[in-house]
Amino acid sequence: MTSLLRFVGTGLFACALSLSGCSDSGPGDGTMDPPEPIAELTDYVDVVPTEPCMDANSLEPRANCTDPSSFDLSGCDLAAVGALEPSGIYQATFRYSATSNFSGGFRLDTKPSFLGNAPVLNEVGPQGFFITGETYISDTSVRWYALAGCRVPEPGRVTGCFVRCTDDVPDRSGTFDARRMNLAHEEDTGAQPMRLVSETAVPVGDPVDVYVTKGHAYVVSVPRFPEEGGLSVFNVSDPAHPVFVTRVSLPKDTYWNGVWAKGDALYVASGNSGLAVFDITNPADPQYLRSLPGGAINVHTVFVDGDRLYAMSPYPNAETLLFDVASPLEPRLLSRITVPHEEDTTSYPHDAFAYGDRLYVNHTSTGYVVLDVKRPDVTPVLGTYAFSGQFSHANAVGTINGRTIAFEGGERVGAHLRVLDVTDPANIRLIGEVRKRPQTSIHNMVLKGTKLYVAWYHEGVRVFDVADPAHPKEVAAFDSFQEAHPRSTDSLYQGAIGIRVPGDGHVYVVDMSRGLLVLKDP
Repeated sequence: MTSLLRFVGTGLFACALSLSGCSDSGPGDGTMDPPEPIAELTDYVDVVPTEPCMDANSLEPRANCTDPSSFDLSGCDLAAVGALEPSGIYQATFRYSATSNFSGGFRLDTKPSFLGNAPVLNEVGPQGFFITGETYISDTSVRWYALAGCRVPEPGRVTGCFVRCTDDVPDRSGTFDARRMNLAHEEDTGAQPMRLVSETAVPVGDPVDVYVTKGHAYVVSVPRFPEEGGLSVFNVSDPAHPVFVTRVSLPKDTYWNGVWAKGDALYVASGNSGLAVFDITNPADPQYLRSLPGGAINVHTVFVDGDRLYAMSPYPNAETLLFDVASPLEPRLLSRITVPHEEDTTSYPHDAFAYGDRLYVNHTSTGYVVLDVKRPDVTPVLGTYAFSGQFSHANAVGTINGRTIAFEGGERVGAHLRVLDVTDPANIRLIGEVRKRPQTSIHNMVLKGTKLYVAWYHEGVRVFDVADPAHPKEVAAFDSFQEAHPRSTDSLYQGAIGIRVPGDGHVYVVDMSRGLLVLKDP
């Protein structure tokens, strides 16, 4: 989630948890002509709805939020809607117009919810589909959203109309398209199923990132009310039988969102105190040393490249902190890197990837930014890839067939994998992409040679052969999301979130509900 909001959102809000990837890619053996660029369609691709219940003007709702009969469902397939199984977790896109949409989730099984709270009304079954949820837009103002099902285009999918009511007054309407998150949902990609080696619950908060070193997995978590976040340490010398070793937190400092290690040092990205440094000379017993650069500062993710550590700090200055870690336990601040952005936009470094003399920064709404970091004191912008509605989140970079290729993803409804040719940063070109369900979001990725590993929230773990980067081929997959899990919620941000591939024959994944998953590397 974005650390500016500091809570697990409901999908209505563009909040995002972030992690850093890693790559051991080197120069390719050959060269290739630049692939032809493709058109940028943005994350959300609008589809003109055909719902017969929709209003001619979204600003003039006919329905209200408390009465199912206020919706005109005369042209709908109510028999199919009535036969919809009244269970499961759904994610939906809500459309006001071609340029205005948002996302939200609802749960229809053991603990019904809508927009993260218990539904105000919930009438789902043979009588049809009608659900109302609420969210607060101020201390005194309440907003409701009411959904009425109209059609079932395919199993596990329901479409229909919604109305928004602010303080009981209907003020906007539109259509929705919702899909159940735990059904078979795509054509055969040819991917082979990955084997689950072990699954271990994480005893604190919502797990969001993992780093594996010295035979131990270090998992950081953000708070999940009433639980605090913190660091959980597992002995994974036998990956089939991880053993929980200890839990670490600091007083009033448990929003820990990213983690990396170098030598005997463990670096934790803290939303409260910046870069927290631990001594893991004894890997089972991390000892807190200090937090840098000092004072109240939010560091969201970390990335280590050789003797440099980059700490992405959304607040208070929207900057990337560059440290010298030649002495790993004694980081030394070299510079504070800022990226120019429009004054009327909220933009900050969410994650970054260092490769060669360049830093590839996911600068949220500003876009994907390439910096020259040969000198820590002078870091000019070399190029930017941006589009409307962007929330650039994570990336991985390598050299494939003589060209510098970046794999990039955002974090919002419809966010997916983009393949960018960044050989010339001043002329970044989109050459390929992979989309999954439009109701889901991608999260984090790791590049190893020409194999790309992706943690894709509800879509689970996906592994791609990217030897032909313009045409990624999915070769392996693991469906990690479990809608029946007692910790699963209706948030957009559920499922596989963090991933590491340390080279021991296993893939380490953190799933926000299930905890630490160890998979066999395909």
